Amino acid sequence: MADGGRHRWLRRIEELDPVRDHHEIYRISIGFEFPFDYQRALELALLRTYCVPSISALLDATGEFRLRAQQRYDDTALLMAEMAEHGYDSPRGRQALRVINRAHQRYAISNDDMRYVLSTFVYEPIDWLDRFGWRRPHEHERLAAFHYYRAVGARMGVRDVPDDFDAFWDFKREYERTTFRYAPTNQRIGVYTLDLFGSWYPAPLRRAARLGVLALLPAELRDAFAFPAAPRWLSVAVTGGLRTRAAVVRLLPPRTTSRLTQAPRNRTYPGYPHGYQPADLGSPPPPPDLDPTWLARPEPPPAAGPEPLGDR
Repeated sequence: MADGGRHRWLRRIEELDPVRDHHEIYRISIGFEFPFDYQRALELALLRTYCVPSISALLDATGEFRLRAQQRYDDTALLMAEMAEHGYDSPRGRQALRVINRAHQRYAISNDDMRYVLSTFVYEPIDWLDRFGWRRPHEHERLAAFHYYRAVGARMGVRDVPDDFDAFWDFKREYERTTFRYAPTNQRIGVYTLDLFGSWYPAPLRRAARLGVLALLPAELRDAFAFPAAPRWLSVAVTGGLRTRAAVVRLLPPRTTSRLTQAPRNRTYPGYPHGYQPADLGSPPPPPDLDPTWLARPEPPPAAGPEPLGDR
C-alpha cells in the first residue's frame, strides 16, 4: 500500500463498502490486522458450540475428537483460512466448501445448530477484539464479518440466517439461553479440546495452558462443561497479559503478509500450503459402527408423475 503508518490497513478498510467488499475487509482483518486474535477467538467459538448437547453428542458419537482432535482442528482452521484468503467463490474456496459440505451432509445436523455455529464465527471474534484487540474493530469490519459468513452460510445450505447484524446476534444469544446445559458429551468433547490445547506446549506447561483456557471461559460455559473456575489470580493474570500484548502490538508496524494459509509448522499437514490442495483436507467417512440415527437420511426420490400415454 502507498501510505505507511500503523493504521494503513484501517484506512483501506474505511474506503471499502462492508456489503459489497465484505470479503476484502474480512481478509484484511483476519489475515493482516488480527491474525492472533482471530485464531484465539475462533478456538473459543468452537468451545462455545460444544455447550449445545446436540452438537457435542454428534461429535462424541463419531469419535473424531477422541481419535484425531489435532487433525479436526487443523482441517477446520485451514478450510476456513482458504475461503478467507482466496474467497469462497475462488477455485480453492470452492474446494474448501465442497470438503466442508461433504462432511456436514453425511450427518443429521439441524439447521438451527448450523445457524448457531455460523453465528459464533461472526460474533465471538468481535467480542474478543472489543476486549483484547490492539484496536477496536471498525464498524465496517463488524458488518463485513456478518455479510461474509452470511454468504458462506448460503453456500453451505444454511437456511433462515437473518439479514440484519443485530437480529443474528439476538438469535445467537437466545439459542445459547435455551440450549446451553450440562451434558456428559459436552464434558468429554471439552476435555479432548483442552487436552489438545495443552498438547501444543512442553509437558511441564500443559496443565498451566489448560488452566489458562479455563480462565477465559465465562460461567455459562464452565457450567455446561462442568469445568471448575480457574483461580481468580490466574484470570486476572491472563486478562492482563492479553491486554499488555495488545499494547505492544499497537506499537508495531503494520503486517505486510497475510498469515491466513501460511502454516508451514502445521502439525497435520507440514509445510502447508505447499504441496496441498483444500481437497486433501477433511474428515473420513462415518465409522461403520456409528448408530444410523446420526446419519443424514437420503433425500426421497421425486414422486412419480402420471404414466405417459405413449402407444397402448
